[in-house]
Amino acid sequence: MPETKALSEPQKALIKMGLARDIDLALHIPLRYEDETRIVKLRDAREGDSAQIEATVTDSQVQYRPRRQLVVTVDDGSDTCVLRFFSFYPSQQKALAVGARLRIRGELKGGFLGWQMVHPTYRAAGGELPQALTPVYSTVASLPQAYLRKAVAGALAKADLSETVPADAPPAPGKATSWSLRQSLQFLHHPTPEVSLAALEDRTHPAWLRLKAEELLAQQLSQVQSRRAHDALRAPALVAGRGGLHEQLLAALPFQLTGAQRRVSEEIARNLQRERPMHRLLQGDVGSGKTIVAALAAAIAIDTGWQCALMAPTEILAEQHFRKLIGWVEPLLAPRGLRVAWLTGGQRKKERQEMLELVASGEAALVVGTHAVIQEQVQFKALALAVIDEQHRFGVEQRLALRGKTRPHTDGDPLEPHLLMMSATPIPRTLAMSYYADLDVSTIDELPPGRTPVVTKLVSDSRREEVVERIRGQVAQGRQVYWVCPLIEESETLDLTNATATHEALSQALPGAMVGLLHSRMPAPEKKAVMSLFTGGQMAVLVSTTVIEVGVDVPNASLMVIEHAERFGLSQLHQLRGRVGRGAAASACVLLYAAGDNGRLGETARARLKAMAETNDGFEIARRDLEIRGPGEFLGARQSGAPLLRFADLATDTALLEWARELAPAMLDRAPGLAAQHVARWLGGKSEYLKA
Repeated sequence: MPETKALSEPQKALIKMGLARDIDLALHIPLRYEDETRIVKLRDAREGDSAQIEATVTDSQVQYRPRRQLVVTVDDGSDTCVLRFFSFYPSQQKALAVGARLRIRGELKGGFLGWQMVHPTYRAAGGELPQALTPVYSTVASLPQAYLRKAVAGALAKADLSETVPADAPPAPGKATSWSLRQSLQFLHHPTPEVSLAALEDRTHPAWLRLKAEELLAQQLSQVQSRRAHDALRAPALVAGRGGLHEQLLAALPFQLTGAQRRVSEEIARNLQRERPMHRLLQGDVGSGKTIVAALAAAIAIDTGWQCALMAPTEILAEQHFRKLIGWVEPLLAPRGLRVAWLTGGQRKKERQEMLELVASGEAALVVGTHAVIQEQVQFKALALAVIDEQHRFGVEQRLALRGKTRPHTDGDPLEPHLLMMSATPIPRTLAMSYYADLDVSTIDELPPGRTPVVTKLVSDSRREEVVERIRGQVAQGRQVYWVCPLIEESETLDLTNATATHEALSQALPGAMVGLLHSRMPAPEKKAVMSLFTGGQMAVLVSTTVIEVGVDVPNASLMVIEHAERFGLSQLHQLRGRVGRGAAASACVLLYAAGDNGRLGETARARLKAMAETNDGFEIARRDLEIRGPGEFLGARQSGAPLLRFADLATDTALLEWARELAPAMLDRAPGLAAQHVARWLGGKSEYLKA
């Protein structure tokens, strides 16, 4: 058997960076460029220029003040320049000896003593000057620029860059298809010196537009393929019977549904009637009433003899759902001999075993819990509907695991469960068009009556005492207060007040009031006890980490204080704010922020806090979050392993996205070979992750 050649360190580094194929290297676009196409004279240079000079070494010596350094003086015939090296080898001293003629490149700094460069690059003078700008790539320590440049140049020559966009496709906006892919890549790796650097940096050059158009097309093709594959599967057809559980639940509710809740419930009911599995995202702002919509969908599944599973990311949120659903659904299930089951990781063995038996027998028509719902030992008798709350917190594998929980159809083919994913982080339109193109989206765009608007105040940490005084006033009126901290314990890198210290300080400041503490490291029974005291009204103030971000419903809570608000993401701040304003009392959210050493907030933090103060609208918050932070916050683990867009920007490339969205289905129908080649080129094996 021939011996396999061991990989070199740079080769290992390439693979680690995901640059395994020629096309991967060809698509590894430079971070920036250096202009080595001309030599400048020192007399013509300007302070701060990155300049390339040719000069002779006139002096070279090691100095020891203020620290050991190699100091080299060079003369290009028009002026002199001092080169400083704080780390150097004997070989460098030799190359920089007096009399050596060098080509030197670096940033020129002026001073009383004349020009100088710190750690410039250099080589022997002479030889032809390059005709194009020199690319500088993102890399890692074991992968030198020179090696990477050579690898990219070789890959560009070998990669298959044949046209995959059909010749009869409509032209993309902004001259995006006026350049071929090969032309675009050759240009972006080696742009000519006269090109506008601004057009390269802001990615408006036609070569950049071509890459963006191709990337978006690959993503859209993958989404359409995923949707078609999903539509080819079979699911149980669930039709609500007249006078059945669905109608009984509607009649038993102590409140009227909003128009938006009715509309989305009808959309879901129509979906469930089909033999194609539902793949729907239910989005609605904090407190818009998504849980009752899920309960009505569950009622349809249970009424037709099937089971429903509801999965939430945290035990607190799962328990909140469990309590609500027991109140609404269990009285209607009991006469039918059915129950609601509860599954979490922290259950006692005996209780867990009892629940597993109820699920396997089908007696548990509705199963509520955390990740425990999808563990291997959980066997459903007949699962037809899976509801996933806060869907962006679950990984692809976790959602796929639900698929193995259905029973076979009469002809032996397995049936897929219908999937309803819920999110209180509204998805901006451009994101829905791109990363959620394989989903149907239902939107609850109306809050139930009786919810009071929450006033949001930005308050500097220096006014902390005023905030405590405000809490005293609220507690005196019988109201309840949340105080949210970002960390549990002191961190040397983030000097934040921890939840424990805040709890102690507030307990001292509010004698006679019960102040509770809740954080993720507490044992489950302790968390439960704290939450029941707060929800029951005995506890006046709850100091907590973000475990209360979703799912806690205490109408009497009228004040939310978020400490170090500048450390939180925008959608997380919005979720936290949604815990107050759930009753009739006027409610407020105080964003306590700490400025940096310079007394100012960072630009991103300032933009987030400004957005929070200006609007309560979750959709507007989501749009701004996409602008500030990009798509990661909304996608969460859905895209685990799949590329977020590297070149296109959803905030500015909407026209290109529309073009790709229209072309993708037509291309799959008329040119399936080109479509497959295009997806393989851009996504490799990563398109699988889009299917969950």
